[in-house]
This record gives sequence, C-alpha cells and structure tokens, in this order.
Amino acid sequence: MDIQLTPEDLAFRDEVRNFLKTKVSDRIKKAIVGGHIDKDCMIEWQKTLYEQGWIAPGWPQEYGGTGWNITQKFIFENECAEAGAPAIVPFGLKMVGPVIYTFGNDEQKKRFLPDILQSNTWWCQGYSEPGAGSDLAALQTKAVRDGDDYLVTGQKIWTTYAQYSDWIFCLVRTDPDAKKQEGISFLLIDMNTPGIEVRKIDTIDNQHSLNEVFFDNVRVPVANRIGEENKGWTYAKYLLTHERTAIAGVPQSKKALERIKTIASQEMSGGRPLIEDSLFASKLAQIEIDLMALEYTELRTIASVADGGAPGPESSILKIRGTEIQQAVAELSVELCGYYANAINDGDPIGNAYAADIATKYLYGRAATIYGGSNEVQKNIIAKMVLGL
Repeated sequence: MDIQLTPEDLAFRDEVRNFLKTKVSDRIKKAIVGGHIDKDCMIEWQKTLYEQGWIAPGWPQEYGGTGWNITQKFIFENECAEAGAPAIVPFGLKMVGPVIYTFGNDEQKKRFLPDILQSNTWWCQGYSEPGAGSDLAALQTKAVRDGDDYLVTGQKIWTTYAQYSDWIFCLVRTDPDAKKQEGISFLLIDMNTPGIEVRKIDTIDNQHSLNEVFFDNVRVPVANRIGEENKGWTYAKYLLTHERTAIAGVPQSKKALERIKTIASQEMSGGRPLIEDSLFASKLAQIEIDLMALEYTELRTIASVADGGAPGPESSILKIRGTEIQQAVAELSVELCGYYANAINDGDPIGNAYAADIATKYLYGRAATIYGGSNEVQKNIIAKMVLGL
C-alpha cells in the first residue's frame, strides 16, 4: 500500500489547511465538548463547509458530494482534527443521508437531501429501545398500517440530540409475526408530529445529550418509509457499518495524543518533565503503537471501499479498537491532570486551563464502547463473519 502523498495531494492539503486556518475560530472549536453541543455554532460550521462545497466528502457527486478520492478524504479528516475543527454531527450527513440516496426513491431524495446538506434540518437516530440496545432486532416499537399512514407507538432511548432535532429516522416493527430481523421497516418521522414526547436523560458527565422519545399513535405517511416494508433491517445494517467505521475516530485520537505530549513536556514530576517518567512514557508509547496499527487497518478499509466495496465486518474491528483507544487516551489525560481532572465545571477552570474539559470527555467517553453496538456484540460479528465460528 503506497502511503506517499503526491504533489497534487500536497497541494490539496495546503488548500485545506489555509481554509481551516481562516474559518476555525476558538468559538467553532468549542462547538462540541464531550457530549455537549452548541447547536447554533455547529450549524454555522456545517454551513461554512457547505458553502465551500466540502460538507459531504463521502457522498456521490450527483447528490452533492465532493468527488474527492480516498486520499483526499483522508487528508481532509486529519487536517480538520489537527485544526481543532469539530466533527460534523453524523446523524444526517453520515447516517440517514447515505441511506436515502442509496435506498430512497427520487421524491425522497429531492425532498430530504438538500436540507441535510445545508443543515436546514437536524436529525436524530431512533434505534435503541429499553429492551433492544445491542440486540437491536428485538425492538418493539410498532407501526400499524392505516390507509396511507402508519400509526407508530412505542419508545426509543439513548437518542442523542433529540431535543434539537427536526426529524428522526426510526426502526419500527411492521410485522409482529415475522422473525426478529424480517418484520422491521425504516421510517422518517417529523419530530413535530402530534404524539411525540421527548424526555431528558441525566448523565454522569452533567451534560444533556441523551433523551427518551415516546410515540403515542403517531401518524406517519407511508411515503416516509425508505425502501420496502419489512426490509428495514437491510437498510439498518448498511447504516450501522458506516456508523461504526466513523466511530473509530483515528484523527481525533492522534490530536489528543499530541496534546498530551505537549502538556507532559511542560508539567513537572519529581523535578523533571512528566514525559520523562518511565511509566507514563510507556503508557503513552503503547497507545501510539495501538493507534498506528488502527490507522493502517482503517486505511486498508478505505482502500477497499475505494475499489467499489462496502464496509463489512472490518468496521466492527475499527469500532472496537477505536473506542478502546479513545478511552485509553482519556484515562491518560486524567492521569496527566491529576487532582484537577476531578472537577466538572461549566465556568472558569479549576487549576490549569487544559484540565477544564478532561472530566467531561472522560465520563462521556465511557459510553464509546457501548453505543453504535457494544464491543461485545462487535466481537460476535467478527467471530461469525471473519473467523467463521
């Protein structure tokens, strides 16, 4: 695998760097901290990317994508992380958008894709339920056909940013007598429809990002169903492989390690910089080795997709190792900050400024090995699809 950048790649990298240097303000950098989001700030950033034509690197050009090759996408993601730019909110652009342009009809593409690209609509994901998280096929939210509509009744949970969302893409059971995976449909539901209630979930990081969503005979047009009735599991699996690949977060982990190195070179321990402490340096080196291995695995996956393939079981490998490394980085950050990492505060930092968001990121990151399909489930997928067990 050739990983050397061509002169054209280097010119593209410089273009991206110059753009980010002028557009990524300190305010934009703080659009997302842990699981907390400043919606107005995030929309401003995403609209800036849209105006530049860079909002959807993964989309086909015919639907508004950039037309970049796989190397350009890789460069863009890494440069964004290096500049401290927030990752785009994935639910519209990286999740439901690709499902719509892949499986939706022409009317649905025309209706939904432009607003997703322009961040005019905000989406959330209606997958998990109280009794159907990692075992997603056990979901019980039902949709009963009533003429040209479905009547949807049930509950979703752990719904990120539902309090901000205009629409929710939702898995519902349309055939209660079918096998678990065979009676599910994929619906797009307007969050302003009567019968929908959103309730806040308080989390350990003292932020509001998660919610419960209740549906009480919510009327949803059949025209809002993606693809065929009872074939929603196929579309859900397609979405989840892309979600798990994105969760790996390699550029963000690389940036976080750079930050740790910088701070550890300045902080003193026993009369010398902390980075010279053999135990700390050993932990740092192990994370760097693991992250390098993950990055090459990601590059192989990207290369496969570039050749016309789709993310398969390797997306589970990326999800497992990516989230484990994220948690290891967060733990090392806490160790670096010492007692100052104990504080969760929304105002002025206690102690060193770099410690202000450490606790929030660490606590929110404990869920990384659970959301997107728990890592235990991902290991089962690898055992079945890769090892043939």
